[in-house]
Amino acid sequence: MAAGHLKGPLLALLSMGIYSTHDAIIKLLGETYPPLQILFFSALLSFPPLAVLMLRDPAHGNLRPRHPLLLFVRSTCIVIAGVAGFYAFSVLPLAQVYAILFTSPLFITLLSVPFLGEKVGLFRGLAVVTGLAGVMVVLRPGATPIHPGHIAALCASIASATAAIIVRRIGRTERTATLMLWPILGNFCVTGASLGFAYQPMPLVDLALTGVIGALGLTAAFFLILAYRAGAASLVAPMQYSQMLWATAYGWFFFQERLDAPTFIGAAMIMLAGGAILTREPKPQPGAPEIAGTRLRGEMVTTPRPGLLLRLLSGRK
Repeated sequence: MAAGHLKGPLLALLSMGIYSTHDAIIKLLGETYPPLQILFFSALLSFPPLAVLMLRDPAHGNLRPRHPLLLFVRSTCIVIAGVAGFYAFSVLPLAQVYAILFTSPLFITLLSVPFLGEKVGLFRGLAVVTGLAGVMVVLRPGATPIHPGHIAALCASIASATAAIIVRRIGRTERTATLMLWPILGNFCVTGASLGFAYQPMPLVDLALTGVIGALGLTAAFFLILAYRAGAASLVAPMQYSQMLWATAYGWFFFQERLDAPTFIGAAMIMLAGGAILTREPKPQPGAPEIAGTRLRGEMVTTPRPGLLLRLLSGRK
């Protein structure tokens, strides 16, 4: 591979390392604080730079959604993905969470049939079946108890996939700022309300770490945008699975976690299925950047969709 072709994948690897650090800090704080509290302050402290970016939206008009029902569903899904994802990272080994979250491209493929009218051929159909079988290997139902964290991770994967499908359906007619703002407001309402029931006082250092979570989510997204600008999607997209290596390393050194054989085998099946789906990825709309149509890491409030950030940065409507 030529040196110039390496730039995109290397930037993507850096992005995934930053995302994994984001998740490891969630796990670290989750040992002491409720996940909803961590999510609230992480989103709160990441909102100012997002607000500045949303002011760059070139589309005219107010922030009233043109598709209120679908935007409500999308906002609800992103809140669910954030709450469930933060909980899963707090209570499960990192590698197990990633193995389940990697199923998001499978659910996007399934949901794209009824909602986007895409056709899933035999190849992608077999990939979906293989990936779902990999989930069963990771969970081992009947052999080991299924932890609520496993259910939460699966809910996060399905919710983020649904949110991605809705963006593909309404993204060309809704303002970018509208697509980003309403999920943030929904998150503030849900997680803010929870503070009245389960709030744990935080020293300044831990509060600062919640801000680091938000900063890392944005930084990772920007590096991912640079990766897609520098390299072909076919080389950049598979780099998301490098998060399993980061998860294994962080788990080993900081949380005394070990990657067991079923998780390794199941994750390999899921990653193989996801990679196969990526090779048959439908092309984005003419004129749209490649990142707009790629099945990327699931969207949460602290990890905004890179395609939407790119629209704001480039001044595209």
